[in-house]
Amino acid sequence: MKYILVTGGVISGIGKGIIASSIGTILKSCGLRVTAIKIDPYINIDAGTFSPYEHGEVFVLNDGGEVDLDLGNYERFLDINLYKDNNITTGKIYQHVINKERHGDYLGKTVQVVPHITDAVQEWVMNQAKVPVDDDKKEPQICVIELGGTIGDIEGMPFVEAFRQFQFKAKRENFCNIHVSLVPQPNATGEQKTKPTQNSVRALRGLGLSPDLIVCRSAKPIEMAVKEKISMFCHVEPEQVIFIHDVSSTYRVPILLEEQGIIKYFKQRLNLPIDDQPSDLLMKWKKMACRYERLLKVCSIALVGKYTKLSDCYASVFKALEHSALAINYKLDLMYIDSTELERSMEAENSVKYHQAWHKLCKADGILVPGGFGIRGTEGKLQAISWARTKKKPFLGVCLGMQLAVVEFARNCLNWEDANSTEFDPDTKNPVVIDMPEHNPGDMGGTMRLGKRRTVFKTENSVLKKLYGDEMFVEERHRHRYEVNPELTHCFEEKGLKFVGHDTEGNRMEIIELENHPYFVGVQFHPEFSSRPMKPSPPYLGLLLAATGTLNAYLQRGCKLSP
Repeated sequence: MKYILVTGGVISGIGKGIIASSIGTILKSCGLRVTAIKIDPYINIDAGTFSPYEHGEVFVLNDGGEVDLDLGNYERFLDINLYKDNNITTGKIYQHVINKERHGDYLGKTVQVVPHITDAVQEWVMNQAKVPVDDDKKEPQICVIELGGTIGDIEGMPFVEAFRQFQFKAKRENFCNIHVSLVPQPNATGEQKTKPTQNSVRALRGLGLSPDLIVCRSAKPIEMAVKEKISMFCHVEPEQVIFIHDVSSTYRVPILLEEQGIIKYFKQRLNLPIDDQPSDLLMKWKKMACRYERLLKVCSIALVGKYTKLSDCYASVFKALEHSALAINYKLDLMYIDSTELERSMEAENSVKYHQAWHKLCKADGILVPGGFGIRGTEGKLQAISWARTKKKPFLGVCLGMQLAVVEFARNCLNWEDANSTEFDPDTKNPVVIDMPEHNPGDMGGTMRLGKRRTVFKTENSVLKKLYGDEMFVEERHRHRYEVNPELTHCFEEKGLKFVGHDTEGNRMEIIELENHPYFVGVQFHPEFSSRPMKPSPPYLGLLLAATGTLNAYLQRGCKLSP
């Protein structure tokens, strides 16, 4: 097993996740089996109880793990399926060690950070690196490990110490450290500064790890003189300094790395049994990156949510839309609309924001209402859904978006004026969305209906069934605590809102479709978590096709994309 540790310096959010994913993609293109582990030094057991504004979206895995969004990057880039134990947190490690102590595994010993916590980290990494993540179920050959945060953070120290020890346990030819650093360019001088990188590498060396590659992030391409300076002051060869500047799309990053000789370096440094040239997989990435940059036709989608100030809050939704747009040769124009700004109360409070939000919504080719929790902004989402339904705008509701589509239909088509979800109004006389008692036990962490579950189509006449290739069932990832009330579904079906998919028992409503509408679809699951650059998610693809007016032609061609 070969291990590649990716650390970061100067600032967090520098792009370690994309770089780690890109390195994995390159090695996979050389015919190697690659897995990935993300280490988050926070004390939370998992990411499930975070606000999206803390660390971005919560990504859900097949096994129900609620994890950091970087695992979504790994899955999309490498086309693999990871597990909850591929995300290590300080909370998980300490819980593991404390449970062993209570069990009596350390009888007579003082349990300490060194060696007990550091040993637990190493043991976890070695065990998880062997778990198959590809469809062929073969053991991986390379494990890419990303250490979250920046070097010098107090909460990351036990992990840095664990890998200082681990480099000797694994042996030099099996362990490689890549340090990602920032090369800022102050506007005042316009000069690219190397001192932050020098200080960051010095701090890393002081902790016992020496970088084999220094990946320098910058806004603009870095000059050769800067590369030579970093090489000299950071005690590495010039070819060990890699530049990654801001690019038009993340699909470019593996290509930039490959152009700077990273395959040749890994082959020598880790003694890998590979050719110097990448395979067809990286050529596909090159073609995809070039195609992305040449797109001319534009499709605009309005994303109506409550976490619109930070794009990472809807990272997988954005990627799923981007994959679908690329598949039909359109450039995606994603307009984020804060749902509170569509509400009537906003017109009195700030009429400019109110009218700007409605202007965006009205000019969009399609409307998407993603998942979420809590009552804030729900009335604005209901307004957007009503607009999509009455104006026959293509619409996709995901999780809460589907539940609110049911609430909107009940209020405006069934005339149940107080129809609501018990999440927002526990005393409503028409509870069209109710909680699932077995998924509401009191504790908040890890108690929702999570992970990959089967949805069965109950009718042949379903647009989503056709988009999924006329499969009898689909398996998608879930993350919810509330569901559509199954006792009231017949009222909706009589008025044209069809529940075309349900769970294997037939009790839980999973997919809705509205009759006599170009595309009005709601799904209880999160299809964005399964979307891949070369395999777009069918519900999102359907939205883009409907928004560009090409859905019917696509269905008539037997769900084949035009060349």
